[in-house]
Amino acid sequence: MHFALTDEQRMISDTTRAFVEAELYPHEALVERTGHLPMEIIREVQAKAIKAGLYAANMPEDVGGAGLDTLSWLLYERELGRANYALHWTCVARPSNILLAGTASQREKYLYPCIRGETWDCLAMTEPGAGSDLRGMQATARPDGSDWVLNGTKHFISHADIAGFTIAFMATGTEDTPRGPKKRITAFFVDKGTKGFSVREGYRNVSHRGYTNAILEFDDCRVPVENILGELHKGFDVANKWLGATRLQVAATCLGRANRALRLALGHAVDRRQFGQQIGKFQGVSFKLADMALELKAAELLTWEAGWKVDQGSVTDADMAMAKLKASEVLAMVADEAIQIHGGMGLMEELPLERIWRDARLERIWEGTSEIQRHIISRELLRPLGG
Repeated sequence: MHFALTDEQRMISDTTRAFVEAELYPHEALVERTGHLPMEIIREVQAKAIKAGLYAANMPEDVGGAGLDTLSWLLYERELGRANYALHWTCVARPSNILLAGTASQREKYLYPCIRGETWDCLAMTEPGAGSDLRGMQATARPDGSDWVLNGTKHFISHADIAGFTIAFMATGTEDTPRGPKKRITAFFVDKGTKGFSVREGYRNVSHRGYTNAILEFDDCRVPVENILGELHKGFDVANKWLGATRLQVAATCLGRANRALRLALGHAVDRRQFGQQIGKFQGVSFKLADMALELKAAELLTWEAGWKVDQGSVTDADMAMAKLKASEVLAMVADEAIQIHGGMGLMEELPLERIWRDARLERIWEGTSEIQRHIISRELLRPLGG
């Protein structure tokens, strides 16, 4: 692994950061104050992102994306992650890689409109009674002639309010395993407006204001067999193949916000004077800054190494779990210490620190909780020893 970035990678990072600062930062105060991202702002910034070549940049070149290698993509994600989540995720959308698993006709109907910015996708896995335990989902799909009939409820479904369709994961039977019966899972495309499919407003969330969640309800919702994504009963296979790197995406966006918080803390440590000198000269502050920089560097190296390994074909689940775990926990630590260095002003809405601090809490929960990441890591350590 070479630690130096290429000229192209530095350009991607610099270009994305400049776009974030010029086009996203100015809208943050409005979104944070109202909890709403107006569609007119979405379309305005989206058009600029498309023109700049930053929209859907996670996608391969052959479908209209930027064709970035994994490390370049993560550098791009880090810079986007500096901004309010709703702004960067909606206005500079990165369609889910799982759409690449679709057939030619499914790509035409679902993938390409997302890449062109005509609509958004959303994934529906989590249920009120099944979070980390996806095999425990209660939502079902049963065959009826050439159709499948879906029933059940999903919640915490991100940006479903603006998505044109969902990819719903449903239990479609059971299979016997050495650990007993387990549910078979199948993924279905479900278009918004389909009879029996409704989207309700979700919960008020302390993190990521403007980035909505929704409750999806399926009541004898009928979809044709051609709406199956991947193979019947192989929903976990298609998810594991195409969604594995999403944990690295979370890690990278956490790094962006942690870096922004550290920069603010450094600036304040130089500008703020108490007892006749810069507060950064006090050991109580300077040691905090040193620890913040140390932990952030460690998180970056774990994330960049995992991204490099993806392209080498040698990445493991533990590599990605370590990156996500470390980056999300470092973000929480850096945000908290940055506020401590700023004192009371750090909690005021005039600075982005209180938002970064609030937003950090969610990162240790979604895309696999910190406990799930530790489970993945420990299993990979113990399995070769018969544990």
